[in-house]
Amino acid sequence: QVQLVESGGGLLQAGGSLRLSCAASGRTFSAYAMGWFRQAPGKEREFVAVISASASSTYYAESVKGRFTVSRDNAKNTVYLQMNSLKSEDTAVYYCASARFTYRSSSPSDYNYWGQGTQVTVSS
Repeated sequence: QVQLVESGGGLLQAGGSLRLSCAASGRTFSAYAMGWFRQAPGKEREFVAVISASASSTYYAESVKGRFTVSRDNAKNTVYLQMNSLKSEDTAVYYCASARFTYRSSSPSDYNYWGQGTQVTVSS
């Protein structure tokens, strides 16, 4: 049984920073790419960032490029999302997801396991 548990969300002011964590269990963590998605109220879930299985490759949505950094520690079965210079439009529930493959993908259909989400609220 695969489990993904996010943590680190919270309420903060614009310009601040947060680091989200996602702890995985139940599958060989290092064999799969890991992604971050988010969903704001009334909007569809959107891609944020992805890191390949070996951590050799990352890819970001244009809206977060230069502000967010995705990383992983395969020894700890954990993926991180460092979020800097946060804006009010970053407010959303953030989800981590485990991909079907080793390589990066921005398509939700390429992910077969999802966490329960963690709320990030940025006030302006």
